[in-house]
Amino acid sequence: MSTKTKTTKAKSKKENLAALGLPALWERFKEATGETTKSPNKKFLVRRIEEALAARAVEPAPAEEPQRPTRTSARATSVPEPETTLAESTPPKPRGRFASMTIEELQTKYLEVVGRSTGSDDRRYLIWKIREAEKGRINVGPRKTRARDGEPLDVKILPLRLEADVADKMDEAWRAKGIKNRMEFFRGAIGHYLAHLGARDAAALFTNAGTTGA
Repeated sequence: MSTKTKTTKAKSKKENLAALGLPALWERFKEATGETTKSPNKKFLVRRIEEALAARAVEPAPAEEPQRPTRTSARATSVPEPETTLAESTPPKPRGRFASMTIEELQTKYLEVVGRSTGSDDRRYLIWKIREAEKGRINVGPRKTRARDGEPLDVKILPLRLEADVADKMDEAWRAKGIKNRMEFFRGAIGHYLAHLGARDAAALFTNAGTTGA
């Protein structure tokens, strides 16, 4: 094709664009540049359109993209995941003869081996205590009360909690009656109330009982 023919075609295309109205030019502008505009300058629009068309004419063809592996081929080439066996998915079971025992059963076993009851619900403590008793490392049987000098071992200490002001008024009352100490007062009070309840034999145990300082 001669240079004259190319010039004629380019001039014709330029003239054709110049003959378009603004709406048509805006549409051609968007097609050529990929941008939108509302510019009223027809010379600017024509120039930008021609530049975009010329640049598109000399652009090399896009390189062919490498074919992506299909889902089937990707699975075939990927490293297979290790299968989860039943042993791996199931948590390990506790071992030992105490593993399947409930807290209540452990407490019963504790009473059997240690020789005294317990209110603990700590599984590890109960198991440890039972094992220690079986190995002879701890004392078994009922706890013995630590005796004072000359006091028998089969004595029970009874807890009694009173508010401080109540205890003060109580002490003031028995002192006013000439009672020697608090222990004598407690023994006499218990014996008196047992007699009032009709428990004569039990009340007799508190009559003339030896007293200990408060």
